[in-house]
Amino acid sequence: MNSSSTRLARRTITASWSLIPRSTAVVGRGGPITRSASSSSSSSSPPQSNKSPKTEKKLVDRLSTVIDAVNDRKLPPELRGQRNAVRSETDIINVVEQRIWHSMEEGQFENLPGKGKPLNLSTNPHADPAEDTLYRILSKNGCAPEWVQLNKEIRTQISEWRAALKKAWAKTSNGDNSNWIQTSEPLKVQMREINSKVLRYNLIVPFGRQMCGLKWEKEMDRVNE
Repeated sequence: MNSSSTRLARRTITASWSLIPRSTAVVGRGGPITRSASSSSSSSSPPQSNKSPKTEKKLVDRLSTVIDAVNDRKLPPELRGQRNAVRSETDIINVVEQRIWHSMEEGQFENLPGKGKPLNLSTNPHADPAEDTLYRILSKNGCAPEWVQLNKEIRTQISEWRAALKKAWAKTSNGDNSNWIQTSEPLKVQMREINSKVLRYNLIVPFGRQMCGLKWEKEMDRVNE
């Protein structure tokens, strides 16, 4: 929340307090006793509100206005005042992408500090500090997380499997279809083993790094292209 939203919220809440009665009726042994809001709060009887439904509705409306104003300030300037028209995060992402493209066209990404120099990947500012420290310790000791090693294994096996599928299918293009069924069955078994590794990988990999498994029909279309 920026400073202007904070000031707006404080003014509205302060104005709302003026609607609350400054005295409350407390029932004592000798009958109702009126005590001011500044009286001691040690009484065991809770204060009774004298606000009318109309006053309460006005207070709720004012507080709702503050909440709407704060949420509206969270939107990009292009979408402020149109909060009801924002259907999903895609609308906000589109605005961000338009800003990036405009900045690129205006050359704002030119001559940035560090341009042309290798990135410093010793730390990851977007990772959890504890997790980033753990990864750096593993890296210094020549180790890698399990999902990194599993990723390499899966990619190597997929590459070898596709090469074997292409080689086996090339024989059928020469008119030799007699051994295709026997050759394709071991390939299907290997594909299921690879997909099992992919499933395991997707369960342990950080969010956003998941990969898709192999599909026989799709791989056959790939070979025939």
